[in-house]
Amino acid sequence: MRLTLRHLWNARKRRKMVDIRSDDFFGGQEGMVTIQYPQETIPIPDNGRYRLHNEIDDCIVCDKCVKVCPVDCIDIEPIRAIEEIGKASDGSPIRLYAAKFDIDMAKCCYCGLCTTVCPTECLTMTKTFDYSEWDVRDMVYNYTNLTPEEADEKRRLLEQFQKEKEALKAVPKPAVTAEQPAASPARPVFKPGMKPKVQETENKEEVKEEVPVAKPARPVFLPKKPAPVVAKEEMPEAEVREIPEVKTEEIPEAKVEEAPKPAAAKPIFKPKMKPPVTIPEKIVEEPKAVVPEPEQPAAEIQPETKPKPAFRPTMKPKSKD
Repeated sequence: MRLTLRHLWNARKRRKMVDIRSDDFFGGQEGMVTIQYPQETIPIPDNGRYRLHNEIDDCIVCDKCVKVCPVDCIDIEPIRAIEEIGKASDGSPIRLYAAKFDIDMAKCCYCGLCTTVCPTECLTMTKTFDYSEWDVRDMVYNYTNLTPEEADEKRRLLEQFQKEKEALKAVPKPAVTAEQPAASPARPVFKPGMKPKVQETENKEEVKEEVPVAKPARPVFLPKKPAPVVAKEEMPEAEVREIPEVKTEEIPEAKVEEAPKPAAAKPIFKPKMKPPVTIPEKIVEEPKAVVPEPEQPAAEIQPETKPKPAFRPTMKPKSKD
């Protein structure tokens, strides 16, 4: 009972309205919590994603929001303009009228896909959340900037423009009476052929005129001849002097170097495939029953001994236990 009386005593004052972004939002623990709506409201952040809004003057009626909407809550009826109407905020040209641009917020699932694909960012989600209505048909919001009469006039102008365009296409072009210039002769078809032989007569005459000057011949090498030996004359003993003999060096004769003979060209190596070696299969002869023969004298020829058969391992059958 004491706790109840304390709560009633604290309820005589109301909690102060504090913004959700303030640090003291959860600080107040005493006082009345109930607010008097709609006179009192809770502050909503600016980035709240609630009711859709379209800035129609910036819309190019591209129809992307209609295609991406998963619940088909957007309905657009475009009318093509005869000429460019204007430009959007990002510079995109506007060539379509929006005769109908309705958003049914009763169907909207607040996914935000339509605002993501909008090229001019004219479709946004606002922080307005209290848009309840008595009639569900009032949940459809119209964002068109044309009245029904203006929309009918734009359609009529478009039909007239299309008819005039088709009439211009149907009119035959006037025939050209002026004389046409003579047709130029057809170019000959290219046929590849052999190149003509170059006449070499002129080149030969030039070669004859330009006779190369012969180079002077190199002097032939001649070996030196030995000096003649002078005979000794008989002279008196007092005046006789020995004449030193002149040593002559023998100069070897110049050897004519023979040009080396060109080595014979090696034959081109041509690899050959070796013939496959065939291993002769060993023929194993089955042992035959030995028939006893009568004994022969030692003088007779002994029979030839047969080779033992090759050993072949065999698997023993498993014994059934």
